[in-house]
Amino acid sequence: MTTTDTGHQAEAAVADYLRQRGYKMLEQNWRTRWCEIDIVAQKDRRVYFVEVKYRRNANQGSGLDYITSQKLRQMRFAAEAWVADHEWQGDYQLAAAEVAGATFEIENFIDELL
Repeated sequence: MTTTDTGHQAEAAVADYLRQRGYKMLEQNWRTRWCEIDIVAQKDRRVYFVEVKYRRNANQGSGLDYITSQKLRQMRFAAEAWVADHEWQGDYQLAAAEVAGATFEIENFIDELL
């Protein structure tokens, strides 16, 4: 399995996790030539831009540790691009999900990144 396949499986696991919790999937792997968003989901009147971080095991540390200030800037840029492209007028929030192991278990879901 390639790293791309693994990433897609992790994203699919997060999408299922969110659906089970009442989120509606709007986009997966939304891309422009300048940015990308793993998952765009909506719950109630808010859109969530979800970064998915996969780690095979704990030896690599937490996936959420890799959401640096630079990554947050990239996420904000991508979210703003999506909002403009879709003319979204409502609230939106950056979020992240940490997925681990061969069974793609959701270790953490944070729905409010700073």
